[in-house]
Amino acid sequence: MAQKSNLSLVKKGTLKRLMKTLFSFFPVLLPFVVFLILLNAIISAIPAVFQQRIIALIDEALKKHMSWSQASGPIFKNLMILIVFYVISLVAAFLYQRLMAVITQGSLAKFREQAFKRMESLPIRYFDTHAHGDIMSVYTNDIDALRQMISQSFPQLFSTFVVLVTLAGVMIYYSINMFIMIIIGVILMAIVTKILGGKSTKYFVKQQVTLGETEGYIEEMMNGQKVVKVFNHEKEAIADFDKVNENWFEASRKANMYSNILGPILHNMSNILYVIAAITGGVLLLWHVPNISISGMAISISIVVPFLNMTKQFTGSIGQVSQQINAVVMGLAGAARIFELMDQEPEVDEGYVTLVRAKEVNGEIVETTERTGMWAWKHPHQDGTLSYTKLAGDVELEDVDFSYNPNKQILFDVNVFAKPGQKVAFVGATGAGKTTITNLINRFYDIQKGKIRYDGINIDKIKKDDLRRSLGIVLQDTNLFTGTVMDNIRYGYLDATDEECIGAAKLVGAHDFITRLPEGYNTPLRNNGSNLSQGQRQLIAIARAAVADPPVMIMDEATSSIDTRTEAIVQRGMDALMHGRTVFVIAHRLSTVQNSDVIMVLDHGHIIERGSHNDLIAKKGQYYQLYTGAFELE
Repeated sequence: MAQKSNLSLVKKGTLKRLMKTLFSFFPVLLPFVVFLILLNAIISAIPAVFQQRIIALIDEALKKHMSWSQASGPIFKNLMILIVFYVISLVAAFLYQRLMAVITQGSLAKFREQAFKRMESLPIRYFDTHAHGDIMSVYTNDIDALRQMISQSFPQLFSTFVVLVTLAGVMIYYSINMFIMIIIGVILMAIVTKILGGKSTKYFVKQQVTLGETEGYIEEMMNGQKVVKVFNHEKEAIADFDKVNENWFEASRKANMYSNILGPILHNMSNILYVIAAITGGVLLLWHVPNISISGMAISISIVVPFLNMTKQFTGSIGQVSQQINAVVMGLAGAARIFELMDQEPEVDEGYVTLVRAKEVNGEIVETTERTGMWAWKHPHQDGTLSYTKLAGDVELEDVDFSYNPNKQILFDVNVFAKPGQKVAFVGATGAGKTTITNLINRFYDIQKGKIRYDGINIDKIKKDDLRRSLGIVLQDTNLFTGTVMDNIRYGYLDATDEECIGAAKLVGAHDFITRLPEGYNTPLRNNGSNLSQGQRQLIAIARAAVADPPVMIMDEATSSIDTRTEAIVQRGMDALMHGRTVFVIAHRLSTVQNSDVIMVLDHGHIIERGSHNDLIAKKGQYYQLYTGAFELE
């Protein structure tokens, strides 16, 4: 998110939304904590009242020459009441601090859950257009900034506000004269806080944004470290990082500079105000100036002394507010980024055709809960009836146009007809549109023109989860997850038994190397399977697709990272896996597509040639040139 957008969010509704969200998380506990903070804050302002009473009692005892035994009773009575209030304050503080820990960590857990849940519902486009490190920063830095604000700043600010209101009431009760003088000083402190705090606010928001950008760059460099090394790009990478880091440094420096000078300035203004209050009180006493107050009490030492303490407490509370500005601003900036992620539009799915287990009874397809190995599309109709279409893997693209953005069209009038059991291959230079076609079949993106049908059903009518469940895909970039080898194979079909997973591994030729691992199928994998070779990781990914047993397979450069010997092993397994299935193959290595039923040659989004390997060789067109090496694929 841009800086301006973040600032707007912080100013226009982030705080209100955050408070509503927190109350929705803890509708009973949070109000109770607020009550405890309120109780503790009010009691913290009460000592001034008892201090005035005790000083007045001592003053009266001195004037009347009373003995200690005569004066001590009322004094001790007020002291005991004061002690009781302090005990109540201690209990309230203890309870609300413990409960705030529950609220803080519980809220952060719920924010992470909601953010992750929304992230999982977002379209692929979002992840293609946002730095992954910046997204990670939401879960780490922004959540942590929110923790600081919820656990410390909110209670402190609320408590301070209550103390200020209570002290103001007590001051007005005893002496409006002195209160007016103090409030003038407080207004000056508020103006200074607004000026310096406003400047720090601007840069603290920018700090959160640049922090996310920095983490995004670091994550990108970590993922591409081999490429950096190969091309000796270290100096350039360092120079680019220095620019990003400098932006973060400048935002942090300015934010903390304004924030750090605010505290000492307010502290010294507080001391000056204390001295002015003492001088004012002395002048009022010496000149016997009439005291304007709600209490009707004349100005006396019993009012001036507590008033000085209240002045110190009052201005000290203003200083505490200024100290929390940093945490509040960073927390609100973090909350704005969290809400930005949570507000992203989820992937739209208006499909209503679902995938169900099925079987044939008297020549008709019916739904079942049995594992028959047969699947069908369940199609509800407006009249309330249901129809079932056997899942066969008949895929058709008709006059499809597509663009990732309006300014650049990627596919032009694409027509593809893949019958059940056919193997369709796409070849062409990088950027020709091969992977884009398979992304459209998965509905990772939606087309602008034309139709895509699956078993005669427009894929817009099929629920995306069910559509993708019927498709198996093996990508060039293999992703393995933390867990065992068995867990990663079962990832394609969570209900698969161990025997089914082992069978899938045997089918694709992965069983032999898996059994040689330290713990076989129970060998733990971490860091994207870094303890395996690239070919082994790819074999596990292919086994993962095999165990799902889908009728349509998409192989996007599935064997590009495998050596020639391993490729021969995998190819045999893939041939068995592809048997009876509709298969889309994307390949640069033309030897892997020779046995395809149809080969389509793409060039800048257009299908310029189609036919079998022999047909295309006979035509002596671009495929022939690619195959014979007369024309470089890239």
